[in-house]
Amino acid sequence: MALYQDLPVFADVYTLTHKVFLFTQDYPREYKFTLGQDMKRDCLVLLRSIYRINKSTDKVAHLEAFLDDFELLKLEIRLSGDLKLLPTKKHSELIMLMDSIGKQITGWRNASLRARISSAKVDESEQ
Repeated sequence: MALYQDLPVFADVYTLTHKVFLFTQDYPREYKFTLGQDMKRDCLVLLRSIYRINKSTDKVAHLEAFLDDFELLKLEIRLSGDLKLLPTKKHSELIMLMDSIGKQITGWRNASLRARISSAKVDESEQ
């Protein structure tokens, strides 16, 4: 098992978190302490989730929880773009990172599901 900080998906989530913290500094006061704060909190939740997924033996449940939290952050970033709180370039940077993270997590989940199914088949054949 690799250390969580060596995983490419962790590096991408960390980069996303860093950018969200930087980009939300420029939000107007009305949104900085509502939407901006929620985005920061949700990014930190995703970072913690990568650690939990990596140390877990049953990764599928944690990956599903990550994807739920990830979807909320996607909505918050979309809302930030729609409200013109983020310039188009910054918004597109976040979207590209989110796309990469989504593909990595989905691939990890699918691989974990396949591993779970194959281990269940091995257990059945031993009985």
